[in-house]
Amino acid sequence: MGSERIVITRDGAVAHVEMARPDKLNAMDGDFFGELGDAFRSLGSDAGVRGILLSGQGRHFSAGLDLGWAAEQFAPSRDPGRWSEKQHRDIRALQAAVNAVEDARPPVVAAVHGGCIGGAVDLACACDLRVASADAWFQVAEIDVAITADLGTLQRLPHLIPGGIARELALTGRKMPADEAARWGFVNRVTADRDAAIAAGLELAGMIAAKSPMAAAGTKASLNHSRGRPIADGMAHVALWNAATLANGDLHAISSAKAKGVPPTFPDLD
Repeated sequence: MGSERIVITRDGAVAHVEMARPDKLNAMDGDFFGELGDAFRSLGSDAGVRGILLSGQGRHFSAGLDLGWAAEQFAPSRDPGRWSEKQHRDIRALQAAVNAVEDARPPVVAAVHGGCIGGAVDLACACDLRVASADAWFQVAEIDVAITADLGTLQRLPHLIPGGIARELALTGRKMPADEAARWGFVNRVTADRDAAIAAGLELAGMIAAKSPMAAAGTKASLNHSRGRPIADGMAHVALWNAATLANGDLHAISSAKAKGVPPTFPDLD
């Protein structure tokens, strides 16, 4: 299936979501956010999808928010109160689209090449894993256009890299190249170029898709729940998860496959 801003392809249990506005450097406008949210909500509820790759077509992963669209979208009206109420609703809608990436049941891998700027960093932070080409760079650029980043970077990035580095990037707007991003642990690996990054991302998504979907869903849910919470809260959450889900067929599938000396296979989630 496909659309103007997003193209989705499937290979078995792995879905590949491509940002498909290369002539505009995959800039993120209203149509993009609508399609992004729809795509990840759909894939997140698809029982046959167990891993997702997110990438961008063209020269860059994404130039971030389409500033021309934003200038029209958030232009003040004559009624400050009504304008503020609408602006709040609009921002929350954009946040919901990015949150759909994190909320998707299957783990999501981002394959980043070229520039990953502004809102695109928000998007990358919402993914579970990140692969970058050697020419990739990341820029929390909102401060250079007098905006406070509001789609998740300020909330997620400090849990992915040291807090002081996250603050430096957000307050200076400087570019962080791929090798530095790898050094801080923001990206899981660096590849030679875009094609290699996509291949590595598909490999990671495929490895995840081959695992127990029950265990993968539980691991993602527990990691997300535990972020920013006391250890005891996270352990209570995973205890409840396992108490509710350990009696599933995936455990039997693994033991049976080991006895036969073959890789295990698992049924789709409901």
